[in-house]
Amino acid sequence: MTDLDRRRFEDEYLPAAFAPDVLAANDRSYEQRLAATKMVVAADEPTPTVLGVLVLSTRTRDFIPGAYVKFLRISGRDLADPVSDEQVIDGPMAEVLRRTDEKLSAHNRTAVDLTSADRERRTSLYPMPALQQIVRNAIMHRSYEATNAPVRVTWYDDRIEITSPGGPFGAVTVENFGQPGVSDYRNPSLAEALRVLGFVQRFGVGIATARSELQANGNPPPEFEVNPSHVGVTLRPAP
Repeated sequence: MTDLDRRRFEDEYLPAAFAPDVLAANDRSYEQRLAATKMVVAADEPTPTVLGVLVLSTRTRDFIPGAYVKFLRISGRDLADPVSDEQVIDGPMAEVLRRTDEKLSAHNRTAVDLTSADRERRTSLYPMPALQQIVRNAIMHRSYEATNAPVRVTWYDDRIEITSPGGPFGAVTVENFGQPGVSDYRNPSLAEALRVLGFVQRFGVGIATARSELQANGNPPPEFEVNPSHVGVTLRPAP
């Protein structure tokens, strides 16, 4: 229990999960509230679940070694080229997502066109909503067991590669991956927690949203590499 951040749970997660009047009228104990949100096994057996560790622990990797994002900015087009930025992003899930967003935004250049139209037109190398959808999908749908590999985000001069440990799950196969209306959840409790925290609005539309945002920004469509051990996505910049 001491490995869970009580303040984060009571000040951030619970108010996002329940209306204020519901919380005010609820006289459950701290352990009962953790159990109700699946952060511990049960109120009378308050052992943190994997979800509890991912969402509330500040020592996530002590218990789930692969629960982090490895970010690399390569100055070139090959992994052997010089690394201009490198960061391991770990901690509670909300912090991982926020810090990953900040890192992506910091490297995403924006061009401003002042001549071809009456109003200035801004175009980013990559649309941030598409980057967010792909990375959040990688974190939400990855396997957290039988692997110590992180989610990898490798940004080259001519592309971004995002790799998620664990292949397709359930109804999703190598053959139907990415098709509209085809979805399944390896980690349904984590998916719900990300919805509560505001990082996921609608389930099952991440890839479709990314495709739409890329097209609107002038980027080529995403390229997928899907096999039983991992899912890889390659994004190409707008001209």
